[in-house]
Amino acid sequence: MIKGLSHLTFIVRDLDRMSRLIEDVLDGRQVYASGDATFSLSREIFFVLGGDLWIAIMEGEPLPSRTYNHVAFKVQEQDLDELKRRIEGLGLDIREARARVDGEGSSIYFHDWDNHLFELHTGTLATRLERYAEGR
Repeated sequence: MIKGLSHLTFIVRDLDRMSRLIEDVLDGRQVYASGDATFSLSREIFFVLGGDLWIAIMEGEPLPSRTYNHVAFKVQEQDLDELKRRIEGLGLDIREARARVDGEGSSIYFHDWDNHLFELHTGTLATRLERYAEGR
């Protein structure tokens, strides 16, 4: 039944500010902006990342608090330093990464201005399961 991921939607206070995060950090390409029209619940902008991942941002009230609920994007190990520089350049809060076992990949965690948590991760499910099967 499920064919894959359709899209991710983030509710944000400031569409322009979140657009900078998606374009400058995640290399997203804007493909639509509603302007003052509201075909859905509020003004919105759509982006495409990594070929076919669709991200929508909609204007609204931000999350009330920060949690560990997050979305993780696959990145290459050699890009982590550059990505961290971009995140810091926007003044975003980088969260200390959780403890990891060798071989499960590296991550950068950061919060946006509306309390969404993002992860940029270098590992895969297969390598993580393999590493976990080996034990600590």
